[in-house]
Amino acid sequence: MSKTIRIGGAGGFLGDSSVAAPQLLKGGNLDYMILDYLAEATMSVLGQLKAQKPDEGFARDFTEWVWKDNLRALKAQGVKIVTNAGGLNPHACRARMEQLAAEAGLSFRIAVIEGDDLSDRLEMIAGQSELYTGAAFPPKDAIFSANAYFGGGPIARALAEGAEMVITGRVVDSALALGPLMHEFGWGADDHDLLSAGSLAGHVIECGAQATGGLFTDWRDVPDWGHIGYPVIECAADGSFVVTKPPGTGGLVSPAAVAEQILYEVGDPQGYMLPDVVCDFTDVTVEQVGEHRVRVAGAKGYPPTGQYKVCVTWGDGWRFIGAMPVVGREAAAKARRQGEAVLERVGEMLRDRNLPPLRETRIEVLGAESSYGANARPEAMAAREVVYRLGAEHEDERALRLLTREFQSPTTSMSVGTTGWFGGAPTVSPVSRVFSVLVPREQVPATVDLAGQRTVVEAPAPATPFAESMVTRPRGPLAPEADGEMEEIPLINLAWARSGDKGDAFNVGVIARRPDYLPWIRAALTEAAVKTWFAHEFEGATAPQVIRYDLPGMDAINLHCIQALGGGQFASLRLDPLAKGKAQQLLDMPVRVPAGLV
Repeated sequence: MSKTIRIGGAGGFLGDSSVAAPQLLKGGNLDYMILDYLAEATMSVLGQLKAQKPDEGFARDFTEWVWKDNLRALKAQGVKIVTNAGGLNPHACRARMEQLAAEAGLSFRIAVIEGDDLSDRLEMIAGQSELYTGAAFPPKDAIFSANAYFGGGPIARALAEGAEMVITGRVVDSALALGPLMHEFGWGADDHDLLSAGSLAGHVIECGAQATGGLFTDWRDVPDWGHIGYPVIECAADGSFVVTKPPGTGGLVSPAAVAEQILYEVGDPQGYMLPDVVCDFTDVTVEQVGEHRVRVAGAKGYPPTGQYKVCVTWGDGWRFIGAMPVVGREAAAKARRQGEAVLERVGEMLRDRNLPPLRETRIEVLGAESSYGANARPEAMAAREVVYRLGAEHEDERALRLLTREFQSPTTSMSVGTTGWFGGAPTVSPVSRVFSVLVPREQVPATVDLAGQRTVVEAPAPATPFAESMVTRPRGPLAPEADGEMEEIPLINLAWARSGDKGDAFNVGVIARRPDYLPWIRAALTEAAVKTWFAHEFEGATAPQVIRYDLPGMDAINLHCIQALGGGQFASLRLDPLAKGKAQQLLDMPVRVPAGLV
């Protein structure tokens, strides 16, 4: 029988459920378990934490919830863990792991991969312009973190040297699975199709239950959220893999659910650039091969670019976000007026104190569809209970301390039906921005530290780096011709969709429910039409853009909306800076189809 490697995805972010690891150990029959903790925003938080407490800066969610509670099962089953829980302090993470293991009378060979942290080597990148916006390099004293994104090679080396557990700093999320597959199957640096397939496997499970029914468009079809199964992939040496989940768990593994996750947070699906390979997902297919079993195949790859992306997070002033409920007749109008009055008052107070005005403000009335822009339904304004969300930014923390106090005052002085704040008074926090640059990967070698031995893992420049000319773009279906009576229906009747953020951009992957729907979907979702639908998302953008890509293997298109999140993540005052709801909003878009098609 051909060799099959089983990998479980037990964590998709810092804060994911602690039930995942024991569930997978109980029913996953695993070779490996991967846990992903490091979003760009998380790196910023860990950087600030480590600056205050030098022995911190790693994901204690992992050590205190996953590792501590599952030590004996991991040892008994021989399941190997690969995780980026090391964050900005992988050695401290390992030390805590070793302490907990010793207390349980156990020991493990734990490798640390380091070299990604460039915070003490900023001269390598200082002076560069931002990769996507051209902005100037941030002040060095404002930087929280600076890390290169490593690939799967160092992980494979650590496993080859006998590591039972691999703790990394910043790696691309998919490398957590690609590294074990490179080790197990002997994939080399020139096996581009296989490296792309392994990266896709990691991408599918890096967000935990998002591959098994979490965030699925047809959410009513997903049973038992409370016991949702976390994903297991069964990987073959040819790069194909089957997505499944432990028996007896909730959730859903279907081609549509898996296809949604394949497109999650992807820009160009033929130019998905990773340290080891540039991936091409346009011919990927998803096929149901059993109950809760979906086979994925068809990924292609190109040589890597020869560069590492470096993510710098830095503090650019301060921000305030507060939420206040208002109930009763005309609640939305009362709430907005109240927010405007508070901002007016604080503006006058700042002027009296010779402080600059608030540099950015935002009022969103939750319950009145504020985040929908011009697509909001008029009847939503008639809601009789809303929460208004007020955000502001300023260079000086003192200015926002004024706002923190004044935000509470309307409880007894402004709108009738104001219930008072909930969840504690709002706080002031840094505005954290992301600054991306590139660095030749041969200048940033990784080091594997295991059992007192340190091994340098070089990443030489590829003989022929990726070039756009290597890509042949697929042709989408021909525009359909209307023949007979037409009707307008919402996109959700024709498609599944999922959205995700990438800095100050988001994508929406749209998958046709039937192949014959795709021409009509594509005809409606032109770049211009999507840009108009999301016009409110491009507010303040200097170069807004929508790019559409075709993925014929999955009867899908991918829409990449650039400069569309008001800065994104911790740099945005918007309700949805991670773009979790953009697909839901697009699915309401009306599409003209022949009557009776659906």
